[in-house]
Amino acid sequence: MEKVAVIGAGSWGTALSIVLADNGHDVRLWSHRVDQAEAINTTHRNEKYLDVNIPDQIQAYHDMAEAVEGVSAIILVVPTKAIREVCKQLQAILKEKVTIIHASKGIEPVTLKRVSQLISEELEQYSEEEIVVLSGPSHAEEVALRQPTTVTVSSKNAANALFAQDLFINDAFRVYTSPDILGIELGGALKNIIALGAGISDGLGYGDNAKAALITRGLAEIARLGTSLGANPLSFLGLPGVGDLIVTCTSVHSRNWRAGNLLGKGYKLDDVLKQMGMAVEGVRTVKAAYQFAKEQNVEMPITKGIYQILFEEQDPKNVVEQLMSRTKREEMDDLAVLLNERYTQ
Repeated sequence: MEKVAVIGAGSWGTALSIVLADNGHDVRLWSHRVDQAEAINTTHRNEKYLDVNIPDQIQAYHDMAEAVEGVSAIILVVPTKAIREVCKQLQAILKEKVTIIHASKGIEPVTLKRVSQLISEELEQYSEEEIVVLSGPSHAEEVALRQPTTVTVSSKNAANALFAQDLFINDAFRVYTSPDILGIELGGALKNIIALGAGISDGLGYGDNAKAALITRGLAEIARLGTSLGANPLSFLGLPGVGDLIVTCTSVHSRNWRAGNLLGKGYKLDDVLKQMGMAVEGVRTVKAAYQFAKEQNVEMPITKGIYQILFEEQDPKNVVEQLMSRTKREEMDDLAVLLNERYTQ
């Protein structure tokens, strides 16, 4: 049995806490809101985020110092925009080194830093190589109900990845390992952009053909950018790549799909975000990916189109027409060039 702190009491943090409790660990679930922590401890429910019973052995905390005292691992499950602030708080209170695992999916705009890089910048005693990422096709609603789910944990430190695998794996929650933390983080972040596009497509009333094309060409964009940055292209064919892309683009559980669906129906971005009431990571990631694509000179037309819809108030139907009227080309030519450049250098 391990003593573990889960930082972030949203739907995904709650679901991962349930997995850890099922495995017999001593779980401390931290919330930034006093009333939420009190409600979890008294009612064993977290109804705003996840409508399930929370095991009695999960104890909720509002005081972060109390939550992390004596733990062997900290699981960070907060929106990407909150990572730096939470890590600054941890930096001030952590007395001993513990295993840091994050389950957040995003890229910071302007700096273009991945979550593991943000953590290592703010937690001075941790290098990026020590951080573990957990990612994959895993809706919190299904994980909390113990429905079969598979994910991947990745770290450049193999021992830390194996520790995280042992921490989470059980009969309903299967965990694989991968050394390609760059590919795993990029796949988990960039798929949210394509999920916004899938929601927009459905909101416009387009059918399965359109969505299949969007997902497939979206995967090509993700692989192009990831490969140009040094990720293993095979990582994008795994659980945190195509697996996460499929589940996020096709399920009503997906916040990004739901946000895109509202955009496709004509709602403005500010109204969509107010209506959602929870973080929609894809919106923030679009800015970062759009900037990444320009800096890396990588063609990402779907990402560019969604950026135009979100931040330049372009009409979604006009953007679709622009995508459909692009110059004819060989399907795999650009990725083939990137792979050739990578493996002949």
